[in-house]
Amino acid sequence: MSATPSAQYRLTIRVKLEDSQGILGNVTSTIGETGGMVGAVDLVDIDGGQSLRDIVVDASDRAHWERIIAAINAIEGAEVIDTTDRTFLLHVGGKIEQHNKHPLKTRDDLSMAYTPGVARVCLAIADDEDKAFQYTIKRNTVAVVSDGSAVLGLGNIGPRAAMPVMEGKCCLFKEFAGVDAFPICLETTDADEIVRTVKLIAPAFGGINLEDISAPRCFEIEERLKEQLDIPVFHDDQHGTAVVVMAALLNAVKLTGRRLEDLHVLVIGLGAAGIAVTKILLAGGVRNIIGADSRGALHVQREDYLDGSMNSVKRWFAESTNPEGRSGAPADVIDGADLLIGVSGARALPAEALARMNKDAMVFAMANPTPEVNPEEAAPYVRIMATGRSDYPNQINNVLCFPGIFRGALDVRAPAITEQMKIAAARAIAAIVEESELREDYIIPSVFNRDVAPAVAAAVADEARADGTALAGQEVGFAHGDTVSGTAPGAQMSDGRM
Repeated sequence: MSATPSAQYRLTIRVKLEDSQGILGNVTSTIGETGGMVGAVDLVDIDGGQSLRDIVVDASDRAHWERIIAAINAIEGAEVIDTTDRTFLLHVGGKIEQHNKHPLKTRDDLSMAYTPGVARVCLAIADDEDKAFQYTIKRNTVAVVSDGSAVLGLGNIGPRAAMPVMEGKCCLFKEFAGVDAFPICLETTDADEIVRTVKLIAPAFGGINLEDISAPRCFEIEERLKEQLDIPVFHDDQHGTAVVVMAALLNAVKLTGRRLEDLHVLVIGLGAAGIAVTKILLAGGVRNIIGADSRGALHVQREDYLDGSMNSVKRWFAESTNPEGRSGAPADVIDGADLLIGVSGARALPAEALARMNKDAMVFAMANPTPEVNPEEAAPYVRIMATGRSDYPNQINNVLCFPGIFRGALDVRAPAITEQMKIAAARAIAAIVEESELREDYIIPSVFNRDVAPAVAAAVADEARADGTALAGQEVGFAHGDTVSGTAPGAQMSDGRM
């Protein structure tokens, strides 16, 4: 069975056509018969008895492109002249750019935005560094930092190859929460150098989003930066995944009539996401969790725990979970599980093993592009199925979390994103799906639901105020940098002080 055509393999095919009746229809029909999906058809030029047409086609992969092109060229009177990969075209010159907020059209504009007027603002910040949050981009800007060592499912591809992903992350920050973000890809995988570099650039930013840094270094880097910086540090591969999993679970247990504290959970994959998911489940009240890595279930009697070769993060996991000390592969320890969470790799579990889960089983299989268990194969055994893919229901996608969580933290200048703030974010995401709307294929809102980010931001800000960590009452909010309440930034005394 061939894969479904996708926009990621969208191709513009320029075709020269002889002026004969029905030839354009023949070409489009042939594309459809070859499995392609035709989008726009545009006339480029007419010259004598020939025309040039641009035909936009979605295919399933690059090999599919070749089959489509060959099929067109086989039509008498049709010839493919050129092709354009629309995904690569979208990336030409990068996906983000800087825009000035204020026009510079006169000498007066220049004297305020730059010298000499800017000197007064500089001196005001020199007298009180806290004013950097009011008078610089720091109040609404996040650094997206990566070393390119664990990019998507591509692995260690390096900082330059990681840039398109980090730029994409910045696009999402801006689109969904009005947060300005900038990609910082570092030419080092040394934890000390990464920590030092981020500390050195931190004065320009209101938050740090760590991205695609391989485990276990990601845990150390995040912890050290959280200790040393006074702005939020958030490793999205860990915590973004964890928050959205918790949101989906809050609604799944409503549908299945369960309580978090009664759940039996199996987590497959104990990298960054698996560890963070486990932590938020424990913080949310789940008591019985078993985790499995490539060597099987973790427990305190496992050989690598006893001989001291297990890393510190997994040692914590072994000590905090699997109280019965069950051992073996995931399929060996799935008996009696209510929930399976997969954050590992393709086909990590045979679908038949799901039959040994409890009634009304819940499976969140999030490996991309191929889940730990195929949803179609899982269907006979599972009541609620979620994946990380957009072409199945219940997509668990970090974009539901990170824009809003940083928006809320920036709004109230929270110096950190706490576990309770993450749980508040999860509850806010879950609440977008009203109880009257809940069903097995709708436990989590769409990534394009524009109510999500504001709801998450408000919940995070409220939690920061409640726990006393909010440092500011005035908020940036969703006005994209403009003050929405309180004293306007320009309402200052002549010496630059409020």
